[in-house]
Amino acid sequence: MKKQESFSLEKGEDSQEFDDDGQPRRTGTWMSASAHIITAVVGSGVLSLTWCLAQLGWVFGTCLLVVFAVISWYTCILLTDYYRSLHPVTGARNYNYMQAVKTNLGGRQYILCAIAQYETLIGVSIGYTITSSISMGAIRRSNCFRKYGHDRGCHTLNSYYLLIFGFIELVLSQIPNFHKLSFLSIIATIMSFVYSTIGIGLSIAKIAGGAHPQTSIGMPHREDMSSKDNMWNIFCAVGDIAFAYGFTSILFEIQDTLKSSPPENKVMKTATTIGISASTSFYMLCGLLGYAAFGNDAPGNYLTGFGFYDPFWLVDIANLCIVIHLIGAYQVIVQPIFAFVENWSRKKWPESRLVNKEYAFGYYRINLFRLIWRSTYVMLVTLVAMMFPFFNAFLALIGSTTFWPLTVYFPIEIYIVQAKIRKSSFRWIWLRTLCLVCLVVSGLAAAGSIRGLVMSVQTSKLFLSVS
Repeated sequence: MKKQESFSLEKGEDSQEFDDDGQPRRTGTWMSASAHIITAVVGSGVLSLTWCLAQLGWVFGTCLLVVFAVISWYTCILLTDYYRSLHPVTGARNYNYMQAVKTNLGGRQYILCAIAQYETLIGVSIGYTITSSISMGAIRRSNCFRKYGHDRGCHTLNSYYLLIFGFIELVLSQIPNFHKLSFLSIIATIMSFVYSTIGIGLSIAKIAGGAHPQTSIGMPHREDMSSKDNMWNIFCAVGDIAFAYGFTSILFEIQDTLKSSPPENKVMKTATTIGISASTSFYMLCGLLGYAAFGNDAPGNYLTGFGFYDPFWLVDIANLCIVIHLIGAYQVIVQPIFAFVENWSRKKWPESRLVNKEYAFGYYRINLFRLIWRSTYVMLVTLVAMMFPFFNAFLALIGSTTFWPLTVYFPIEIYIVQAKIRKSSFRWIWLRTLCLVCLVVSGLAAAGSIRGLVMSVQTSKLFLSVS
């Protein structure tokens, strides 16, 4: 059997065309890139936005949604020109975010970027596992409510659903690389639009049915909690919104799927604009209409917190779509982790049969190291999700600790260095100010999310997550 240099499951073709870097010719377009972005962005973050609005109020909540969207769009547009070094069209490729940071900023920044990026990707994969299990449990609870009535608790243990989701991802994780994920991203994108639309429709129906919950123009003042607790919830909500826009860490992997003509940076700018615009539109509709429907008492997850009971079949479809979407989004998120470890291992042990040898099974090729490593990763992620199944606080912690370095700091630093922005010029001062403000906001959000996690751990039992 012929050993493959790439860890692809697909059989090679001698006649296959190649790109300028010797890799098989890329075929991605603005449409597939937009699908990847929407799949990565519109994940579990959209489900918590109604709760975020309930902590922030109409004005501040809406403004934050717009501000985070604009910042994410702006810094991603800056990054697209640095997929290639020296020249955005003909330069050498940077295949991932860390490589771009190392090329443009040097080794020390590269280490910091690696820590932030893999914290994000690992954290998001844990968050998606938690969210999927909650949605699976919600389907069972919905049918229980239909059978026994709304007064019955119908609580269910989420551990079984965490294991089911983990098994599905264990199988799908053998998909070799990002280039083979287009079909999964397209399906996941369709699912995200379906469950978001269902959530919007249910919110409109609830409002039309005469629901007039208490809402607030400014930040709500709650009688049932202290001002201190209310403040921590506000910080946590900011972290949730930051999490909702986190796809920068896989931007270069997405751009690396695009064909080279038209130039990748121009196509990626279009895809980024479409992806973030579509995601923000759904965020605004879901968050604002959900807040109008539930008011200041909105649940942490508005499709699984049972603000909606009927029609039960529509709620079930929405939660099923969430699960299908996150199955695909999980793969989009973890592929950079898989690729990093496998590329490093091949360089470290170039003669190892375990690491490098491919075994043919029909049309597919299996590598034992890939099988063992990826399976181990999925099992560990599932284990952590079973230990810490706290939806809102967990999402907020990921968002608050990674938004600033990956979405703000590194893109701005690369731009300042490569564009040779003069120190103390207006643009330099503006960019530095933006960086500092985002750092302060991220710090406050991280403090709120850590407190939320500590409170949740103190009141929960290990491996007993109940919906």
